[in-house]
Amino acid sequence: MKINRSFFATLVASAVLLATPHAAFAQEGVPATISASATDEVPAKFAEKNVRIAVVRQLNTGDVYQNWIAGIESEADRLGIKLDVYNADGENAKQALFLQQAVATKPDAIIVGWGFVDSLAPGLEAAKAANIPVITFDVGAQPSDDFVTIDQGDKPMMAGILEKLKEDLGGGDIKGDVIYVYVPGYQALDRRDTVWREFIAENPGLNLVAQIGVVNSNTAAQTADQARAAMTANPDVVAIVAPYDEFAKGASLAVGELGRQSKTKVYGMDISTADIAVMVGENSPWVVTATTDMVNVGAVILRTTAAKIAGQLEGNTLSITPAVITQAELRDAKVQNVEELRKAFSALTTPEVSRAPWMDAVE
Repeated sequence: MKINRSFFATLVASAVLLATPHAAFAQEGVPATISASATDEVPAKFAEKNVRIAVVRQLNTGDVYQNWIAGIESEADRLGIKLDVYNADGENAKQALFLQQAVATKPDAIIVGWGFVDSLAPGLEAAKAANIPVITFDVGAQPSDDFVTIDQGDKPMMAGILEKLKEDLGGGDIKGDVIYVYVPGYQALDRRDTVWREFIAENPGLNLVAQIGVVNSNTAAQTADQARAAMTANPDVVAIVAPYDEFAKGASLAVGELGRQSKTKVYGMDISTADIAVMVGENSPWVVTATTDMVNVGAVILRTTAAKIAGQLEGNTLSITPAVITQAELRDAKVQNVEELRKAFSALTTPEVSRAPWMDAVE
């Protein structure tokens, strides 16, 4: 990377690294690894193609969520696992009900994507009582023998884009009006927010003129409306910090509609083919993203779940290492889609994480 990564590197270095260069690091709990007892002998239940996993996700609209489930489905297909997918369309009560329904079907394991522990607690307790292992992604459940928690490296991701912001503003005692996009209550956004609050406190020359944000089935469009209003009221905004790709797409749309691409830059997060198209587009204000590949994340989650079912997972928490990618790097590499991105940035793909030897022997 061409950006100054001192803050980013400090956070990564403070993590507990697992066995491989691109493997995950623990946020809390015990780092999850494949047991030494795992061999190339396929466990009977998997050899018989008799494994069923329920996937209960709160959010399912948008590229991030489509890529996430695509990774899960692709790896499940490779391992001969049947999936039951429940989509809650962003509704907490609906997700809580679906989790209870999933428990009642007695799957071999349940994957819960996003959501809130308070609303999911009855379903999580029901799964525990039924001895059904649960693997959560960005939910906030405490890791234990019953619950394996998986997330992205959200704090290093946020640190990476903020280092780029600081560099773009000249470094040192930076100044300028900024807009921040954030919705509290989502575990990933809350982790990113802790880094933002530290950063804004350490850089008092930055003037936070507006905090905006919405998460629903129309996030990008509504974020664009909010960003447009905030920039109209504050014409000297130099940056919008939008740590979620639907936020970043909405902010970029608003900047373009107001014709402020030369003045206002967008500092986003996550990546998809649609995101890449926005970033590399002519006069795009979206200058940097920090990300994991959600297809890869989904595959890691599925393998972790399979290892848990097989009794070959030790530990209970996993955090997938991110990359910081600039607009200039995408353009230089002529990246147009996620497939090309994976080739240009190999660290985004982690096939060795949570991979038991037998997973390559399944026919």
